[in-house]
Amino acid sequence: MSNSSEWINRADKHVMKTYGRYPIVAERGEGCRLWDVDGKVYLDFLAGVAVNNLGHCHPKVVAALREQAGRLLHCSNFYHIPQQVELAEWLCAHSFADRAFFCNSGAEANEAAMKLARKNSYEKHGQDRFEVITAQASFHGRTIGAISATGQEKVKLGFEPMLDGFKHVPFGDLEAMRQAITPRTCAIMLEPLQGEGGVNVAPAGYLKAVRELCDELDLLLIFDEVQVGCGRTGSLWAYQQEDVVPDVMTLAKALAGGPPIGALLTTDELAASLGPGTHGSTFGGNPLVCAAALAAMQTISEQSLLDNCRSVGGYLSEKLEQLKDKYSFIREVRGRGLIIGMELDIEGGPLVVKAMERGLLMNCTVGNVLRFVPPLIVSHAEIDEAMLILDQVLASAG
Repeated sequence: MSNSSEWINRADKHVMKTYGRYPIVAERGEGCRLWDVDGKVYLDFLAGVAVNNLGHCHPKVVAALREQAGRLLHCSNFYHIPQQVELAEWLCAHSFADRAFFCNSGAEANEAAMKLARKNSYEKHGQDRFEVITAQASFHGRTIGAISATGQEKVKLGFEPMLDGFKHVPFGDLEAMRQAITPRTCAIMLEPLQGEGGVNVAPAGYLKAVRELCDELDLLLIFDEVQVGCGRTGSLWAYQQEDVVPDVMTLAKALAGGPPIGALLTTDELAASLGPGTHGSTFGGNPLVCAAALAAMQTISEQSLLDNCRSVGGYLSEKLEQLKDKYSFIREVRGRGLIIGMELDIEGGPLVVKAMERGLLMNCTVGNVLRFVPPLIVSHAEIDEAMLILDQVLASAG
């Protein structure tokens, strides 16, 4: 059996270097723990970047995959797929939506949302109304369309020109949003809480005011809940925290507990704009991933799990605030549920490496924000274990 060094050497020869990978070669996972091929165990507070909301290899998800894999892995979307139907029914019954479209990732879900917004506007207002307003520091995916929508210049460098029809305004600035709207605007797309952009929480009342603005000017409101949906903030969907209902919502990451799937949810009226031949996905919503997603979402929606997310999330925030009082270079702790950021006055990357060496996995975004997105099943004892490691790491930087 190869060790970590051997696997890394093999990867260096043939795998494209699109990621700045850490020297961990993952072998197996269970709950909040991840093991590498050398036998070292890590407490995983990154959770596959908010994918493993149920932890690694949750029994219900694994059972659904095993059962479905023995019956049917894939068939064309030219045919009806019972597992896809069941998942669509469940998602619509537990959200504002009437209809679902399935794809493979968050970027694809956001591409579908932008196409829907443009097509609907074209049908109602003609071809000159196609602009989408998004927020600065937003992140919507890695396709050309998604990086055009993303409000971060670093993801665009070298890929210009961007697609026409996108504007970016400061997140939380309602007046800037109002000023950016023109007769060419068809939609506003926002993350209710920005994850990749630094765990930025929308100011109180902001999302509701944007909803009112959309209603006033006949614009679609799209919520990108790829990272913050599926229970991550302590409610099934982040929009429920603000009592604001979007016209379109995009999902991915934790939707199937690990297997790749994305989804767009919307109303009957809007869904009619994407008729046969206007959009599609070969693998989108295949039997295997839909079986996993239904098992994952039924489990995530259990009240005890959402209660745990809020309770343990509050405990984690409290512990991080205590560290803030202890270390002067910690600027702010912010977040909701179990997506929490710690903003620093120093670079966070080296701290991520030191934590990894001590057995704690987290990450750093925008250079100086440590992001914590542990599985929703995490315990108070595991929070204490992580904070002990983090305290040691922070002490080494002071």
